[in-house]
Amino acid sequence: MPEPTSLLNLERVSKSYGVRPLLTDVSLGVGAGERIGIVGRNGDGKTTLLRLMTGAEEPDAGRISRERGLLLGALAQHDDFDDTHTVREVVLQGMADHEWAADYRLREIVEVLLAGVELDRAVHGLSGGERRRCALAGLLLGDHDLIILDEPTNHLDVEAVAWLAGHLAGRSSALVVVTHDRWFLDAVCEQTWEVHDGAVDTYEGGYAAFVLAKAERQRQAAASESRRQNLVRKELAWLRRGAPARTSKPKFRIDAANALIEDVPPPRDRLELQRFATQRLGKDVLDVEDVDFQRGDKVLLEHATWRLGPGDRVGLVGVNGAGKTSVLSLLAGEAVPSAGRVKRGRTVALEHLTQAVEVDDPEARVLETVESIRRVTKTLDGEVSASALLERFGFTGDRLTARIGDLSGGERRRFQLLRLLLTEPNVLLLDEPTNDLDIETLNVLEDFLDGWPGTLVVVSHDRYFLERVTDSVWALLGDGRISMLPRGVDEYLERRRHAEMGVPGARNGTSETSTPELLPEKSQLGAEEVPSRGKARAGSAEERTAKKALARLDKQLARLSEREAELTAALSEHASDPEKLAQVAAELGSLQEEKEAAELEWLEAAEVLE
Repeated sequence: MPEPTSLLNLERVSKSYGVRPLLTDVSLGVGAGERIGIVGRNGDGKTTLLRLMTGAEEPDAGRISRERGLLLGALAQHDDFDDTHTVREVVLQGMADHEWAADYRLREIVEVLLAGVELDRAVHGLSGGERRRCALAGLLLGDHDLIILDEPTNHLDVEAVAWLAGHLAGRSSALVVVTHDRWFLDAVCEQTWEVHDGAVDTYEGGYAAFVLAKAERQRQAAASESRRQNLVRKELAWLRRGAPARTSKPKFRIDAANALIEDVPPPRDRLELQRFATQRLGKDVLDVEDVDFQRGDKVLLEHATWRLGPGDRVGLVGVNGAGKTSVLSLLAGEAVPSAGRVKRGRTVALEHLTQAVEVDDPEARVLETVESIRRVTKTLDGEVSASALLERFGFTGDRLTARIGDLSGGERRRFQLLRLLLTEPNVLLLDEPTNDLDIETLNVLEDFLDGWPGTLVVVSHDRYFLERVTDSVWALLGDGRISMLPRGVDEYLERRRHAEMGVPGARNGTSETSTPELLPEKSQLGAEEVPSRGKARAGSAEERTAKKALARLDKQLARLSEREAELTAALSEHASDPEKLAQVAAELGSLQEEKEAAELEWLEAAEVLE
């Protein structure tokens, strides 16, 4: 397979801020059509790497080369719009309405990303989310050889994120993206770069493949960071034990993953958590009974009934403006229904994490503030000290004594979560908790919630986090009710598509159950949201040939793996016989080449069926 044309190369690049090196002697390249996701902790240099690639910053040492005539488009975390201009001017940039409206691809971008935003509206009156959508739409309307995106899913709802993933997967442009949205990384990216400690490690595949490869590297190196290793292995166990929307993986890769996690228990013991939660909460937690609720002229709930019991872990989805944040306010007692009531159990100790990042005293110190709340907090696994919890959430060294006012946005969000968890609530309402958090911190938060015994309600556009920490998904579909979705986010996206196409009954969810008879038996996300490349038509000769090839290759790979294990054992047996050792090593090398060729053939056949 020919190497893709090189679009951009970094050669021995280094970059520091003050005395802190972010990148040291880094060499990387981006080829035509490649789709690369970048992960790493906040502050480790992800955005700096993007700015070097776009030319917004220059390296301290090394060289960055770009293909002559390269068309490069970039989305930064903050736009540079002229506030005196209109949305039409900053997004369409002089393009006449008939030009973009006549092109289906361009029209879809405008209709999806600018839904509800008037084109002749002034930029200065837009919300942060609307400005973000405008910047993204303006970029995607152009033709580029390479697109570089910094946190593109911020301010997008689950539906818009799914659309963006499908759109980017269908473009021929190369893509480099920094995002903490792990579902998006899996759906879009074919390579993953991890930025850490001044270096950039490269992995084939999206987030799931990255977790597997990283766990394998750590196992082989016998890493001393036992807690970090356990988190990665726990994350891997979640990925392999049925996480929704995972791309298909070759059997020989699945076998390797199973070998790694065969002794890893499920992420959490649901029965034990519910038992503990019932002891703390009793039978009654939160009951929404025949409630009418509206914001301004918009009716959000009408005769809605919803019951939350001890240990329930619930995700709430809906388009922007559907009322998810308002429903959380209703549950928290911060808003009052116009009819009906919200009944709260007598033992409920509720905490509500809002989207606002609040700082009560900028001069206060991190550790002192946390210990003034509680020095030790209880989880299902036992007691955890405040300092240990701070360490788990990334506050170590001088960050323990830092002023709260000096913390970055991500650090403030982490600190806000910590303060809330230390109050030992038994009901948690989390509104977009993943905002400003890197993937490593999300892993830690998920791990903590795995042992947290209480009732959890989460609103999040981060589909991976939502599916990872909750056991059921409910939706606000615009019919005044809160509808349960047995098949989760996949079902939500299907219902939304049916509603837009005018399928009868698509919005007629009930407050207790969904209407599966209206929905296809199998999720169409893989086929519609993220178009695959080279997919064979169902029932075609090409599909039958590919299936036969896969069956044959599965047997061949099983046979080769078995022989490989025998030869590996033989190496030890004949360690004292140089002649026999050389013979076995030669056969093993030949067999491994044959196995690699078979694996490549397997992958090519699998692409036809994806």
